[in-house]
Amino acid sequence: MAWKYLIFYKPYGVLSQFTDQNPDPRLTLKHYIDVPGVYTVGRLDKDSEGLMLLTNHGWMQNRICDPKFEHPRTYWAQVEKCPTPDAIATLRKGVMIKGYRTKPAKVSLLETEPALPARNPPIRYRKNIPTAWLEMTLTEGKNRQVRRMTAAVGFPTLRLVRVSIGPLKLQGLDIGEWRFLTEKELRDLKNFVQA
Repeated sequence: MAWKYLIFYKPYGVLSQFTDQNPDPRLTLKHYIDVPGVYTVGRLDKDSEGLMLLTNHGWMQNRICDPKFEHPRTYWAQVEKCPTPDAIATLRKGVMIKGYRTKPAKVSLLETEPALPARNPPIRYRKNIPTAWLEMTLTEGKNRQVRRMTAAVGFPTLRLVRVSIGPLKLQGLDIGEWRFLTEKELRDLKNFVQA
């Protein structure tokens, strides 16, 4: 069997699956990707955007998703207000979410707003409440983890974009675009999961 690997820039509001049993159907991956037999490696919730990896290679899918391998995923989170140094330090150490302490994370405050396409619909704007952007690299993927972490330290996430999965990067894709991995990306991915 020929293994297929592709990356996709998931738009806001799109489900990370190919089917939807909802009586009022929502946008799914099938509205963007016409490659049969591929499945997502991990998920992004409907309200999040960014990089997704899809493959028909079950071993690779399991290797990247299994938390015991602690493969890093990096996100840019636009948060309400400007996080304090104490809040960032707490995020780095791990926070309690529903009785579970998250693993330590790499967290930094971005000095400038990242160059991202406008979100449709845009985030809510409040004239008197500033926003800031955090870069967060996690090695686990609990449901809505970034959102729950930032809320736990008092800085709710307004927009969330995954920008990398291990060596794979979002750059070079437009919202709603997908493409097969290049030979170099495939080599880098294989080296990454073997490490």
